[in-house]
Amino acid sequence: MARVLIIGAGGVGTVVAHKVAKVPQVFTEIMLASRTKSKCDAVGESGGSDRIRTAQVDADHVPELVELLKSFRPELVIHVALPYQDLTIMDACLEAGVNYLDTANYEPRDVAKFEYRWQWAYHDRFRKAGLTAILGCGFDPGVTGVFTAYALKHHFDEIHYLDIVDCNAGDHGKPLPPISIRRSIFVK
Repeated sequence: MARVLIIGAGGVGTVVAHKVAKVPQVFTEIMLASRTKSKCDAVGESGGSDRIRTAQVDADHVPELVELLKSFRPELVIHVALPYQDLTIMDACLEAGVNYLDTANYEPRDVAKFEYRWQWAYHDRFRKAGLTAILGCGFDPGVTGVFTAYALKHHFDEIHYLDIVDCNAGDHGKPLPPISIRRSIFVK
């Protein structure tokens, strides 16, 4: 892999940009883009790497995303902006011929609703284009699935349910409050 475009310069985008910059043998060229270029510039400077280029892009607008994708020509977009921007970024990736990865699932603006059906509807389009779209590879979903698969393989004969407790440091008044999620994961 060579070029990667990271969209989102918040907390997660900062960590992703810094981590990606530490693996030059995998990511030879890096661009960090967000609605506010000065945030991207600050992330690049704080990581101690001159490898992170920056750009301004509004992830709500497909034509603007496509223009950036076509000018930078990444092999992969890592989307770590807002969950309601998944579909516009996926549309832009399809139009520009770029692989896609995100850390969360699509949620309509102002509605906290854990469901992948909107993004799964893109499956055939990505496959026909010869592109990959990797969904939900953040912590939950993502890492928790890897941990569960490891536990199933090495420690258990069966796992029917997995309780995931998302503490979020207490009540913060946001749509995803501290909750315990019961999800059916594996049945062996």
